[in-house]
Amino acid sequence: MVRSRKDLAVFLSKLKTFSKPNQQFEQYSTDSETAASLLWQAYLAENITDKYVLDLGAGTGILGIGALLLGASHVEFIEMDATVYTALKENLAILTEHWEIDITGKWTFTNNNISTCGKTMREDAVVVMNPPFGTQMKHADKLFLTAATKMAPIIYTMHKTTTRNFVQAFTADNNLIISWHENVSYPLKNTLGHHKKRLERIQVTLFGLEQAK
Repeated sequence: MVRSRKDLAVFLSKLKTFSKPNQQFEQYSTDSETAASLLWQAYLAENITDKYVLDLGAGTGILGIGALLLGASHVEFIEMDATVYTALKENLAILTEHWEIDITGKWTFTNNNISTCGKTMREDAVVVMNPPFGTQMKHADKLFLTAATKMAPIIYTMHKTTTRNFVQAFTADNNLIISWHENVSYPLKNTLGHHKKRLERIQVTLFGLEQAK
């Protein structure tokens, strides 16, 4: 049983990351501490347990797998890069072996672009995501936020702190409120061609967004 955010972060650090990250898709691995902070806040707000969780741009599955561990009723991993499926399956195996829990029938993998996967609003759904920051494809973060608002009334997401004004404007334009936010120092490892330093820390803000009543 996971008893704390620290327990969750320790487990998530054991999961496999991208073996050959795709620069175009901005495939950098989500830091386990940051992932745990996002998920633990959602869990404390009763927005994980027994919820249908959509992990958008799932990659190797760190956010969705954390959600399964915290009691999500189902997690749908949505990812356009089919090559990550092997690592995702290996990470799901690590989850079941480490915690001895049965996730049979509790997860699905959708290989599709988040903008065209055809998902509609589910009132019991929660989106968790670490969207591209938009350094390779301009406005990619907006595409993810737009897709998320069509799928779930509650969204947990992370963005570069320098784009906080954009997130605030987006929420105002889309009948959302910011229910929670937290600033973190995010370790970005040198895994993509444009990264110059072995490890660079960037300022990232975690957000909880909800449809306004």
